[in-house]
Amino acid sequence: MTAAPLEELIAVFRAMTESDNTEQEVSGWDEGAASSRESVAVVDHDANGWHLDVSIPLDRLVEAAGVLDREEFAFDTITGVDWIAAGDMEVVYDFFHPGRFLRVVLRVRVRREQPEVPTILHVFPGAGWHERETHDFFGIRFSGHPDLSPLLLPEDADYHPLRKDFTGVA
Repeated sequence: MTAAPLEELIAVFRAMTESDNTEQEVSGWDEGAASSRESVAVVDHDANGWHLDVSIPLDRLVEAAGVLDREEFAFDTITGVDWIAAGDMEVVYDFFHPGRFLRVVLRVRVRREQPEVPTILHVFPGAGWHERETHDFFGIRFSGHPDLSPLLLPEDADYHPLRKDFTGVA
């Protein structure tokens, strides 16, 4: 399959994010990222490092990853963001197309008290250790992941050092 033009991806993601006709409430969003009014945004690559920024509903995350896989995108990385004032955690997924100069960011937000998202490991097998690292540092659980044991932290670590309320280890 050849990769869909950017316009086709935008249409697919808009359909996914607008299917329930609700706007995602987002606070503390970066200038270059999708705003709370627009779940799919074309952004300036030179300023942001990506072309398409998609804030996806939690229940559509795996489906969105599948769209990118079918369009021959490659998985790059996952990270977390702690929006402590908003009481949210955000998981940010970066993808690129190896044959075209095109980068896509998928974002999903969950409540900080229950930071859990589905794994995309069965869509992008290389996501496994990225999910483990994000779990290590932010405490975000990836449901369906077979092994969220510490990757970079000590085996007995019961802390997540990139959470904004982390005060250190005694």
